[in-house]
Amino acid sequence: MATNDQRESDGGDEARAQPAAAKQGAGDEPGEKAGTPLEEALAEVARIRDQLLRTAADFDNFRKRTRRELDDAHKRGKEEFLRELLPVFDNLERAAVHAGQASDAKAVADGVGIVLKQFQDTLGKVGIKRIPAVGVAFDPSLHEAIQQVETDDHPPGTIVAEVQPGYAMGDRLVRAAMVVVAKPRPKSDPEKTEAN
Repeated sequence: MATNDQRESDGGDEARAQPAAAKQGAGDEPGEKAGTPLEEALAEVARIRDQLLRTAADFDNFRKRTRRELDDAHKRGKEEFLRELLPVFDNLERAAVHAGQASDAKAVADGVGIVLKQFQDTLGKVGIKRIPAVGVAFDPSLHEAIQQVETDDHPPGTIVAEVQPGYAMGDRLVRAAMVVVAKPRPKSDPEKTEAN
């Protein structure tokens, strides 16, 4: 049997516990949840996931836009280059038409020479330059040797003829020049010449 003192003591504990719970409930604002650490972490993961998806979508759009802009710039570059070359082709067609009607071969040759000069000037305008060849030292980064010629007229390693011109655009090689390179004549052995 419980004594009065024990009942009062039990009742007192309940009475003290109820106001503490009431105080805790009174501090909460309506509509505000007190989240557990797990719920807070899940909310943070969802927020970061959403942010990552948005960033990935922005990057994908940026990549597509950049690719489109590069393609457009490439097409514009080709169009500008073609616009520079069209007058050369027009003059070449005129020269071909007049060559069939001309009786003077020198006049045709002069006309073709003028068109060739115009073509070289146009290449210079767009930044394409011809690689120097004849008379310069062979450079494997600019020239492609297709033949060697024994000669005493030129120092060994010097280009004596150009078979096909080479071109560079700025610092980039577009096409190597195909050249003929000088090499020294073999020295004759005096003993062999005496034997013959």
